[in-house]
Amino acid sequence: MKTPTRARKTVSPKVTDVPPDSPLTTKEGWGRFIEHEPLPPRLLTGPDLDALSRTDRARYQDQRREYHADLPLVNTPTIRKVISTSRLLVQLNRHQVSARRGVILSGASGTGKTTALTQVGRAHELAMRKRHPHDRVRLPVVYVTVPPAATPKMLAMEFARFFGLTFPSRSTITDIVDAVCATAAHVHVDLVLVDELHNLNLGSRAGAEASDQLKYFAERLPATFAYAGIDIESQGLFAGTRGRQIAGRFIVIPAAPFSHATVIDQGAWRALVGTLESMLSLHQHTPGTLAGMSEYLFHRTGGMIGSLSQLVRGAAVLAIEDGSEHITEELLALVPIDFAAEQSEQQTAPAKATARRKRAAR
Repeated sequence: MKTPTRARKTVSPKVTDVPPDSPLTTKEGWGRFIEHEPLPPRLLTGPDLDALSRTDRARYQDQRREYHADLPLVNTPTIRKVISTSRLLVQLNRHQVSARRGVILSGASGTGKTTALTQVGRAHELAMRKRHPHDRVRLPVVYVTVPPAATPKMLAMEFARFFGLTFPSRSTITDIVDAVCATAAHVHVDLVLVDELHNLNLGSRAGAEASDQLKYFAERLPATFAYAGIDIESQGLFAGTRGRQIAGRFIVIPAAPFSHATVIDQGAWRALVGTLESMLSLHQHTPGTLAGMSEYLFHRTGGMIGSLSQLVRGAAVLAIEDGSEHITEELLALVPIDFAAEQSEQQTAPAKATARRKRAAR
């Protein structure tokens, strides 16, 4: 089957040319993600702020709210580990004909697996753009998610959708796979990111066949595969003949919540909080305030990076909206968090801090 022409368009569209509804699992949405770099708006001094008209002031506040809602990424130890491992594997796999090694990021929800996976792709793509600055066809990274109750054809269509390939209803899975592999070769794909791997139900025939389809792509594409999913080890991925083969080819990197058990753990958590705090763009916030509340923030979030990010970003937005322009524990108590973090807080938060938050919520 001839590779559809649409797949041969430039693979790095300008951000302004990308439809706003393009998800990360399309080359357009992925390109927008690669080029997006949130920058803090300049904090205006008293006279400059006072001189703003009502319209300009509203625009200024909107810019800062949008910035805090999309704070830049914090480079966690898990992200650094996945990036360094993936970079090494890409180099080792470059001239391998088969049996290429890959990486699996496994852990509980909220531990930053998707963030780490996408940052691996972003780092690799930016490196390839520097190495090949004039190659507008090159698309070194593919990002797909495993759909619920995935079948081999559904999985193949996820790859096709990333490239923008379309097929008539009568197309077979062989047609789809051949077109995907031809397109991937044409645009020099060398890193494939597969998220939501836990959606593969290996206990069903369709799930097992979808797993085989992934393996087939890994054999056909001269690329390094990186997977991410929830508690992959307990999903049966490494069981049986298929599982033993996967276990022999993939490095598993655990994604776990931060700990607060030792002095070193506490220092690492405090440093993470301090990094987030350094990104704030608030008029009245005193540096070190959040770092001083690191223990409270740990018990509130259970050490989950996703919950911490939500808490700090939400408090920053509220600080702008209520005009206080600084983050306090009382303001943090107003920010809703996910259920898992709430459960962790009830189990671990000091009784005094819990009582203080309840009083603030009244």
